[in-house]
Amino acid sequence: MLILILGVALWWLAHLFKRIAPERRAALGAKGRGPVALALLVSVVLMIIGYRMTDGPYWWGATPALKGINNLLVLAAFWLFAADGMKTALARRLRHPQLTGFSLWAVAHLLVNGDLPSFVLFGGLLIWALLEMVVINRAEPNWQPSTKPILWRKEGMALVGAVVVMLVVGLIHRWLGYNPFGG
Repeated sequence: MLILILGVALWWLAHLFKRIAPERRAALGAKGRGPVALALLVSVVLMIIGYRMTDGPYWWGATPALKGINNLLVLAAFWLFAADGMKTALARRLRHPQLTGFSLWAVAHLLVNGDLPSFVLFGGLLIWALLEMVVINRAEPNWQPSTKPILWRKEGMALVGAVVVMLVVGLIHRWLGYNPFGG
C-alpha cells in the first residue's frame, strides 16, 4: 500500500508544484519540464506497481449495470480530453474540460472497483483533480467561457476520436485481464 500512496502523493506534488511554489517553478523555466515529467512518469509507475501488488478489503465488484455506467463516464471523459485538445467550442465553454474528464474517469473507476486499493488510487486522483480545479479558480478568478459558435463537425470528430480511444483502451484492459465491456 505504501508504494501506491507514494505514487499518488508524487502525482499530487508534481502537478501542484507550480501552484505551491510558483516562483521556484518559474525560476526553473523550460528546464523544469523534464524533472516534472520524470516525477509524473515515476508516479504512474509507482501507482501501477503499488495498485497491482496491494490487497485490501473488498466491498463490491462490477455488475453489468455498473460497467455500463462506467463505460459511459469513461467515454465522456475521453470526449472531454479530445474536445479540449481540438479546442472545440463546447470544451471552451467548460472551465476545466480535462480535469472534469479526469474526475469522471476516476468516479467511473470507483463505481466498478469497490476495494481499498481502488479507493486509494482512484479516490486520491479524484480528490487531486477537484482540488486542482479549486486552486486554479482561486489563482485565475476572471475566466470567461467562449462565445464562439459551435462547429458540430468538429464536435463530432472529437466524439469519434473518443470512441476510437475508448475501444483501444478497452482492448488493452482486456489484454491485461480486466474486461470493461461485459461479464
